[in-house]
Amino acid sequence: MAGEVLQLRGVGVKREGATLLRDVTWTVNEGERWVIVGPNGAGKTTLLQVAAAMLHPSSGSVEILEEELGRTDVFELRPRIGFASSAVAEKVPAGETVIDLVLTGSYAILGRWQEEYDTTDVSRAVALLEALGCSDLIRRSFSTLSEGERKRVQIARALMPDPELLLLDEPAAGLDLGAREDLVDRLGRLAADPAAPTIVMVTHHVEEVPEGFTHALLLRRGELVAQGKVDEVFTTEHLTAAFGVPLGVDRQNGRWYARTVR
Repeated sequence: MAGEVLQLRGVGVKREGATLLRDVTWTVNEGERWVIVGPNGAGKTTLLQVAAAMLHPSSGSVEILEEELGRTDVFELRPRIGFASSAVAEKVPAGETVIDLVLTGSYAILGRWQEEYDTTDVSRAVALLEALGCSDLIRRSFSTLSEGERKRVQIARALMPDPELLLLDEPAAGLDLGAREDLVDRLGRLAADPAAPTIVMVTHHVEEVPEGFTHALLLRRGELVAQGKVDEVFTTEHLTAAFGVPLGVDRQNGRWYARTVR
């Protein structure tokens, strides 16, 4: 049996009097590919921040890679987790080059300082950028990139430390149709790679779920609506409950589509 990568039991998160998550129990096993879906304000990003050891819950317990939050050094744990998020992108130092941004992912830090990287590190960073279609961006400043280019560079950075867990917060948000489809295709290839880490991705849209994702979790107002194998979760009943409007759902060539039902 595959080992448990994430184990949340009765997790709740409260901030400034608001309940962001309520009684979430969720297990992610090694090798699974999960997508977290729900409307704005559902708690998706909050849940991913808990999984990234960036946020401690107000109640319940969290184990990440067999380490319990509150009883482990998160600065040693975080380099084992690849995390790509717009919140991370906003903190990139001005003028940081793409190659340096990817390299610093080895230490889960932002901003090249006095760390030492050998030729193996540089070769890995270059290979990851090439795999994500970013080989021509290596010497560019991150701040000059398009939104689609930034998303792909962030994923390369998240993969740099060879993580055991890869967390992607809305990787296709803000992309035009062509950039979205290119990224979804690349993520599908990553999901199909048996050497890839366990993956958890957040999105608002089932259309952005790459082929090969195995499991899904639906959230609404901080509470679980459904979780399990993706084809058992992406149903008319569950999606309607999550989004609060009547939705029909279809699957074609491994991709999902949802539309309102009149």
